Amino acid sequence: MDTFWTIPNLITVLRFLGVPLFLAFILREDYGPAFLTLVIVGSTDWVDGYLARRLDQVSRVGQWLDPVADRLALIVVAVTFVVQGIAPAWLVLTIVIPDAILILNALVLFHGNPNLPVSNVGKIRTALLLLGAPLLLLQRVPGFDYAWLFTAGNAVLLLGCAGHIIAAVGYLRALWHKHARLRSAAGNG
Repeated sequence: MDTFWTIPNLITVLRFLGVPLFLAFILREDYGPAFLTLVIVGSTDWVDGYLARRLDQVSRVGQWLDPVADRLALIVVAVTFVVQGIAPAWLVLTIVIPDAILILNALVLFHGNPNLPVSNVGKIRTALLLLGAPLLLLQRVPGFDYAWLFTAGNAVLLLGCAGHIIAAVGYLRALWHKHARLRSAAGNG
């Protein structure tokens, strides 16, 4: 399917529009609504892909729009957390550097999206990041200023960031292998 106007793509766009709303709440230090927005954005991450498959509305646009929206949202949230003092700088470094390396390799080797399947490590990493970030933010909500939320949020984010690096290495290897296979097939064909 080549159309943009599918239910899953609209959900992806709406989910991504939650990111500027989240940012506005954070900048006003209105942590309760920021927390709820982040939970909604994170918990609906799987909805667009599920509906695309269920409704047979998988589109080329959706195949690149969903991961781009996810990556941009993750980077904006991470940078915002670090700038606002909610999370340490390692959060941004462990997310942005592997993503930049993957994007550059994908652009050089495939001139865009290499259409790799999502790995199990990638799914676990995403779940950990989507859990850890709201936990850290919840600790800033009045009435929820418990030290254990800060500790738990950092621990879960640390695991998610470790998973992010492991997943990035796996995707990088898959990129190179796919590129080598395609070159070999083109040379034999």
